[in-house]
Amino acid sequence: MSTFFSEIAAWLCLAVTTVLGGMLLCKLKNSPGQVGSRAICLMGLWGGICLLSLSLYWGLAVFSLSCSLTYAYLSGQEMLLVDQKAVLITGCDSGIGHALSKHLDQLGFTVFAGVLNEKGSGAEELRRTCSLHLSVIQLDVTNPTQIKEAHSKVVEKVQDRGLWAVINNAGVLGFPADAELIPMADYRQCMAVNFFGAVEVTKTFLPLLRKSKGRLVNISSMAAGVPMENLAAYGSSKAALTMFSAVMRQELSKWGVKVAVIHPGGFKTNIIGTKEMWDKQQKNLLDTLAPDVQEDYGQEYILALQDFLHLSNMHSSADFSPILLDVQHTVSAKSPFALYTPGKSSYLWLCIASFFPAVVFDYLRKRARGSGNMHRAISTPAQENETM
Repeated sequence: MSTFFSEIAAWLCLAVTTVLGGMLLCKLKNSPGQVGSRAICLMGLWGGICLLSLSLYWGLAVFSLSCSLTYAYLSGQEMLLVDQKAVLITGCDSGIGHALSKHLDQLGFTVFAGVLNEKGSGAEELRRTCSLHLSVIQLDVTNPTQIKEAHSKVVEKVQDRGLWAVINNAGVLGFPADAELIPMADYRQCMAVNFFGAVEVTKTFLPLLRKSKGRLVNISSMAAGVPMENLAAYGSSKAALTMFSAVMRQELSKWGVKVAVIHPGGFKTNIIGTKEMWDKQQKNLLDTLAPDVQEDYGQEYILALQDFLHLSNMHSSADFSPILLDVQHTVSAKSPFALYTPGKSSYLWLCIASFFPAVVFDYLRKRARGSGNMHRAISTPAQENETM
């Protein structure tokens, strides 16, 4: 008799699991960006553990409970009505900011697209292709006067509706090189644009976000959490932006403002620059190097640094949709995530850098990038170094 009731309980548990699983899949189907993929991976892993480590009955029971909890969690990921909510985006001349302005405009947001050159081709294209709800505004994030003027224009247009989101996207890369070789001017420029510019824009527009209980979204980089050779200036500035985001997330929670930081992987944008720009930056680097440093590294090594830019371009994705969907989630979901990692291997490398021993991470990074070019002082035999 007990066996009969056990079978009934098992079949009942299986039926409940099937129903909950179906409901969960419906939720996942409507979840953009990383929400659905992460939930599927976690549920699959958890379900496998339950079924393998427990009896069939208890495995299904625990898995059913986890389905219920995940369903409740995903309910908090439901999308809010757009209702022409106003968003400000910096760095919209090209690349991610440009694509994001178009994407949010198509979704029905009122978009303020901040550009470095309001008369440039990128700004003109936004005016030509987007709806009347998109406004192009001059906004150099390193210029306090332009930030204040942009604030006045936004306030004048949104009036009582308020500003729903600020998306700090503007950024510069600088010329990738060993940290010792990068001119101090490049370090200062990266900090000025990638960090101080984002901080000043945030501070200026925060009263509007507090009023709307809106969103602050900072576009950081995988390089903020994953040490990457040749990106000391860029990675350091983005790491500062990531820490700023984490602190602001805690401080602004009492105001109902939600903060998210996005760590994209490799995407093909104009942040890398043009061949002419690379040549100019490389010449500037050579002109500013101390003779002994230039001697140690060797001109051949320094001239080969442009290969890093070519390789980065080759391995970058031209499809911005992962970033667009994640940003859409940050400004639309009831409960957005604190961290998003769109792009190939971004989340994996962040996990390895955060949780693995440094020696393991260094080994994996070395294997991933290959042997590469070597400094002159390293590649030259010791006896030859002594005679130089």
